[in-house]
Amino acid sequence: MASRPATPEDVDAICASLPETWFGTSWGDVPTWLVPHRDKGRGFLLYRQPHKSAIDPETGDLYDDLLVIRTADDGDKQALLAGGGPYFTIPHFNGYNAVLVQTSRLGEISYDELVEVITDAWCACAAKSLVKAFLADRAGGSD
Repeated sequence: MASRPATPEDVDAICASLPETWFGTSWGDVPTWLVPHRDKGRGFLLYRQPHKSAIDPETGDLYDDLLVIRTADDGDKQALLAGGGPYFTIPHFNGYNAVLVQTSRLGEISYDELVEVITDAWCACAAKSLVKAFLADRAGGSD
């Protein structure tokens, strides 16, 4: 059975379900889901504010509902971009391992895919020991 379409409300619930995460800010005042990193957090998912570097090519308006989702590497980024889904990038993010998606387009992917993409983002930013324990726990729980 296929999972239901993803919704914007799923984003925070998925992020909050991952170990040692919290909702805070990064890059000044950008709402961000974070994991521990040194004396502060590392963002794995950001709610990007409208900015002149991100303009909808169809309307000419600033995007006002963008998520920035980290990827492990450029290969993962390119795979999401090539997958035909709602993921895209802008020149501002060239050379940065992340994809963009509008919250208004999350329904184009399944809830399960959103869980996978956000979990992969968390894995890319969390401490290796935390990721290893989480994945082992998850594998053990599926028996």
